[in-house]
Amino acid sequence: MFAKFEERQAARPQTEVPLPVESSLPIASDPLAGITWMARAAGLIALIVWTWQFARAPMGAGADSVLHLPNLVFHEAGHVLFSFFGRFLNVLGGSLFQFALPLALAGAFLRQRDPFGAVVCTWWAGQNLLDLAPYIADARALQLVLLGGTTGAEVEGHDWEYLLAELGLLRFDRALGLGARRAGLLLMTAALVWGAIYLARTRRQSPEALTLT
Repeated sequence: MFAKFEERQAARPQTEVPLPVESSLPIASDPLAGITWMARAAGLIALIVWTWQFARAPMGAGADSVLHLPNLVFHEAGHVLFSFFGRFLNVLGGSLFQFALPLALAGAFLRQRDPFGAVVCTWWAGQNLLDLAPYIADARALQLVLLGGTTGAEVEGHDWEYLLAELGLLRFDRALGLGARRAGLLLMTAALVWGAIYLARTRRQSPEALTLT
């Protein structure tokens, strides 16, 4: 009985089950990826031009930048935030928060896996050092016009006159201001290099960017 069943099974035409074949069609991807890449590339070029303008301008010219007023808002917010920790930290808090906030935002962007956002915020942190440099360098001269429209000499000093005097570094104000400017330009340049490397890598990985160029 079983022999007849096996004979019928052998005589029945065998149908092969086709094995799954990898599709040669491209996998659907984000249609905005190429546009995003080009927008970031344009933004990086704008930052490069802006950095060059900052580098060519004399120290103190950054006060005319569109970024100066937003930076000043965060500077004053820093004074408020550090007002509970004694006079020295209260005075230092303005400059500290102005510089630290962009770095904190850069860290937040990295946690969200957005390296280009971190690049921009790192660049902004460097620009804040440029913004602070003339303030530091003015500690003895006290000729910088402050928020109220008066100079430090007219209101008995300002933040960095007090800070450097407390630290015994008042005579180094010009050198420290120049050092802050150079550190800011270095940080801005490092951010631009980081951004260029990131865009180069994502261009190779993103066919959308190539098809839209």
